[in-house]
Amino acid sequence: MDFTDQIIAESIDYLVAHYTAQPDLHFLAQRAGYEPTHFQKLFKDKVGISPKRLVQYMNMRYARELLASGMPLLDAAHETGLSGTGRLHDLFVSCEAVTPGDVRHKGRGVTIFYGYHPTPLGEVMVGQTPRGVCYLGFLVDGNRNVPFQKMAGHFPEAAFKEDFQETKQAADSIVKIWCGQGDAARTLALDVHGTNLQIQVWKALLQIPLGQTRTYQQIAQQVGRPKAARAVGNAVGANPVSLLIPCHRVIRATGIIDNYGWGSPRKKLILGMEDRLLAADC
Repeated sequence: MDFTDQIIAESIDYLVAHYTAQPDLHFLAQRAGYEPTHFQKLFKDKVGISPKRLVQYMNMRYARELLASGMPLLDAAHETGLSGTGRLHDLFVSCEAVTPGDVRHKGRGVTIFYGYHPTPLGEVMVGQTPRGVCYLGFLVDGNRNVPFQKMAGHFPEAAFKEDFQETKQAADSIVKIWCGQGDAARTLALDVHGTNLQIQVWKALLQIPLGQTRTYQQIAQQVGRPKAARAVGNAVGANPVSLLIPCHRVIRATGIIDNYGWGSPRKKLILGMEDRLLAADC
């Protein structure tokens, strides 16, 4: 594992947990063990923007949430620490409908390899069967055990083996796909199963363009279940491959950004970075 990649990913995870405190460059550099100018260069090389700019993107999303909740503009600006007032490219997802019983017993007789990988969005955990990527999650409060326990709960009868190298190629592909730089000749294989409703909802999520969001009600209408927003919300939450199937692009009708299994700060980070991707390459 590249040591610098790991340091930058860990710094991003720290920002996700503490972005409202507006940690400055000197603090982040000291925390990572680097001189500030050198740390900023390393960060920009790996992430594409400076730590300060990354925090600004997250705070823009936070400010939108506060304003949507009815907070006055100036109050929202101060609350966020500010001084003033496509779908996935080149990705083919094959989903398979199964019975609820089959869903509960997913993983029977299967060994799932998993690994933790540094990315421009922080460290991700990738789970993979011989058929393809079956799970993708993020650290919560810097804790690797959270995504692993969620994966184990999703596949109650599977065996698990940690293997960084076995999952590295998939992790690299995931980042490229998210950046819109996927290779159509090397489609990422997924091992994703769900009920009929879950599959309908996941396919609807794949149609949300980069930089845009949809409400739970809009997704419910799209799949022909306009009165089942709550069931649709459950299907969104059951998505096993976060980021690839972009459940982070679904928000409340009020504009509030929450209900994300990996924490609302992580959701703000991803949406903020996607705002940036609309203007520049990853």
